[in-house]
Amino acid sequence: MNVERLKYVIWAVEMQRAVDFYHDTLELPLLFRAGDHWAELDAGAGLHLGLHPASARGPVPGSPGGITVGLAVDEPIAGVVETLRDRGVIVDGPVVDEGGLALAFFTDPDGNP
Repeated sequence: MNVERLKYVIWAVEMQRAVDFYHDTLELPLLFRAGDHWAELDAGAGLHLGLHPASARGPVPGSPGGITVGLAVDEPIAGVVETLRDRGVIVDGPVVDEGGLALAFFTDPDGNP
């Protein structure tokens, strides 16, 4: 598995307001938007910022954990998850693979998501 880029996920109270801030105010190019479910912006030098709406499952925006690190990979998510599980990683919750967006959540050995 090769990591293509580094991605930080920012949990947002209001998606449109977050997109307006990062895209319009900070002038980061908007790469992808899936309605109010996800937006991805290019922060330069291979760093992408993902905006995700706050929910009962995720951390509270503006609190510790309100930003998480994500890794974009160059192969199907099911194979990546299988490799991680084979290596002893516990994948949290269901793997999401729909509408051009594939996600799997896990933590490092210290519990960092």
